[in-house]
Amino acid sequence: MKGFLGVFLSVGLAVATFVAAAQAADKEVTIGYQLVYNPWKVAIVDGSIEQATGYKINWKKFDSGAKVINAMASGDVQIAMAGSSPIAAGVSRGLPIELFWIVEDIASAEALVVRDGSGIVAPQDLKGKKLGVPFVSTTHFHTLFALEQFGIDPDDVRVLNMQPNNIAAAWERGDIDAAFIWDPALGRIKKTGKVLITSGQLSAWGKATFDGMVSDKDWAAANPDFMVDLVKAIAAADEAYRSNPAAWGPDSEPVKKIVGLIGGAPEDVPGVLALYDFPTLEVQASTRWLGGGAEGGAARALKFTSEFLKAEKKVDALLPDYGAVVNATWVNKALGK
Repeated sequence: MKGFLGVFLSVGLAVATFVAAAQAADKEVTIGYQLVYNPWKVAIVDGSIEQATGYKINWKKFDSGAKVINAMASGDVQIAMAGSSPIAAGVSRGLPIELFWIVEDIASAEALVVRDGSGIVAPQDLKGKKLGVPFVSTTHFHTLFALEQFGIDPDDVRVLNMQPNNIAAAWERGDIDAAFIWDPALGRIKKTGKVLITSGQLSAWGKATFDGMVSDKDWAAANPDFMVDLVKAIAAADEAYRSNPAAWGPDSEPVKKIVGLIGGAPEDVPGVLALYDFPTLEVQASTRWLGGGAEGGAARALKFTSEFLKAEKKVDALLPDYGAVVNATWVNKALGK
């Protein structure tokens, strides 16, 4: 009897240990981020998102939105930040992801810069020049939109598919004449170039871009508490910046944490952050961004971008309703709705 009880207790302990391990494994997620300066990077470094959610988070770095979307398609990443162009590409190809947070309105934080000595003074001078841009990115979308507005045939410009770090290096070697990119590469090339036009100006012409957070739809539905807590943690990081941007100087702890994760020069970060707009929870939920269904700002931006991608033969078809891939549920719950 004693032996039986000992075996029973041992089996019971093993089962309990297995269940505990399984539960711990369930509370684990991989989140992708990109090399962009924004307040939520501080929350990555100081562990506040893990503290807020209680999950083990595997942070994975990517240097382009296209690579992010590919990783989500393979199931390697459950949540990630990407630009509106790669997000549009993913949802238009039927990838089961949904947009749930606007990380930032890009505004003036992405720009088309021409290199000193390239001979480019006006938009028409781009003809015959080499322009570096990450394909299927927000800047690729705005590059072609800009050329359209300038009345320039894209075939008259040598548009090269280059990643941000490669753009900066090629620029310094004099291999390219222009680039449409974001920081920290943008800051590097602006030192020996001039801004021809920004994404903020192009957005004002009718086609906005943004950086957003997307999730695997099924994973998010199975982990609703995590999603709400994640949204609250990111919103808190944004509010810390919005409420006191003066506290985010080059020598501040937040900026040191951002540069430690992303790289670049601390003195560049305050100026870059000032170029973005980080929407509040209330603005996120409004028709300006996640609210409004197919007529909401985010859905319309994804629709316009997808039309561009289809014209570029990057996607085969368009969704009937881009509001269906925009989910304001977690933001609304974070607001207590």
